[in-house]
Amino acid sequence: MSPQLDRIGLVFVVLLAAAAIVVPVLSLATAANSPFNIPPYLVQLFGKYLCYAILAVALDLVWGYCGILSLGHGAFFTLGGYAMGMYLMRQIGTRGVYANPILPDFMVFLNWKALPVAWWGFNWFPYAMLMIVLVPGLLALAFGWFAFRSRVTGVYLSIITQAMTFALFKEFFRNDFGFGGNNGLTDFKDLVGFSLQSASTKAALFSASAIALILAYFVARAIIGSKYGKALVAVRDAESRMRFLGYRVENYKLFAFVVSAVMAGVAGALYVPQVGIINPSEFAPANSIEAAIWVAVGGRATLVGAAIGAIAVNFAKTWFTGAFPEYWLYGLGGLFVLVTLFLPRGLLGLLLRPQRETAPTPEAPALAIEEGADP
Repeated sequence: MSPQLDRIGLVFVVLLAAAAIVVPVLSLATAANSPFNIPPYLVQLFGKYLCYAILAVALDLVWGYCGILSLGHGAFFTLGGYAMGMYLMRQIGTRGVYANPILPDFMVFLNWKALPVAWWGFNWFPYAMLMIVLVPGLLALAFGWFAFRSRVTGVYLSIITQAMTFALFKEFFRNDFGFGGNNGLTDFKDLVGFSLQSASTKAALFSASAIALILAYFVARAIIGSKYGKALVAVRDAESRMRFLGYRVENYKLFAFVVSAVMAGVAGALYVPQVGIINPSEFAPANSIEAAIWVAVGGRATLVGAAIGAIAVNFAKTWFTGAFPEYWLYGLGGLFVLVTLFLPRGLLGLLLRPQRETAPTPEAPALAIEEGADP
C-alpha cells in the first residue's frame, strides 16, 4: 500500500473507533427529544452498513489484490448469516408459536419429528461462532481447491462463482432442506441472553460491527503488506510469469480466497441479529454483483475505498428506494457507469494524489518478487 492509503486508512480506523463509542452514547445517554439523540432504528441501520463494508473489504482483498472477481461472495455472507440465525432460532425455545423446546416453529409446522443433524450444537454459542467461520471457510476451500488447480481464471471464474451462489439460492428455497424454505429464519428473541429489541443490544451490535470492520481492515492490510501480499499482487498482474518462476499460484489464491470468505461469513453473522431475518433471497446473484459495484465505486485495491463505497452506495440506496423506488436499479447502474468512465480509481481516488512515476508494467511486480523473495 502507498503511504497515502496508509494515512487514509489510519484516519478511517480512528473514525470507526470513535463511532463505536460515540454512536451508542448518543443513542443511550441522550434524551429522546434531544437533537443529538440517535434513534435505535438508525443505530440498527448504520450497523447494517458496517456489515456491508466488511463484505466489501473481503471482496476487495481477492478482487483488488489477487485479480479474482468473485460474484459469489454473497454466498459466504449468507452462510455466516444462517449460522447465526440457527443459533438465534434455537434460543427461542418454548417462546415460539408452537412452544416446542427443541424444534423451531417452521419444523413443527412442517411436521418434522426430530431436529436435523445440521442443527445439532447450535444451542451453544461457541459452537455457532465456530460454524460462522468454518462453513464459509470450508466452502471456499473446496471451491477454490478445484477451481484454482484447474486454472480457471477471468470471466470464467466469475461465472462459476455466480453459479455456486445460484445453486445455493435454489437449494435453500426448498422446505425439505431444513432451513426454513422461502421464509427463512426470523422471529429472533435474544442473543446470549440480551433482548434484540432493546436499544442497548442494538448499540452493542453496532459497536461490534465497527470493531469487526477495523479487524477486517487490519487483517487484510497485514496480508497485503507482507511478502505474501507482494506475491499476491504479482499473481494478479503476471500469473503466467509467477508460475514460470516456480510459485504455486493456486496456493496464494486459495489462501486469500478462504480468508476473504471467512470475513464475509463474519459480516453475515453480525448482519442477521440487526435486521432480524435471514432467508434465501440473500443468496441472489444480484447481491454479489452489487457488492462488486460497492468496491468499484469506492476504489478497488484500496480496502478503505471498498468500505466507503459500501457505506455510500447503501446510504444512497436507502434514500433512493424511499424517494424513487422504481428507479433505484437505474440509478445504481448509472452510478457504476459514471464511476467507471470518470473515476477509474473510485471515490477514494478523489483524495489520492496522482502518482508522478510511470505506471508499472504488468511484469514489474513479478520482477520485484523474483529479486526479493524466495518461492
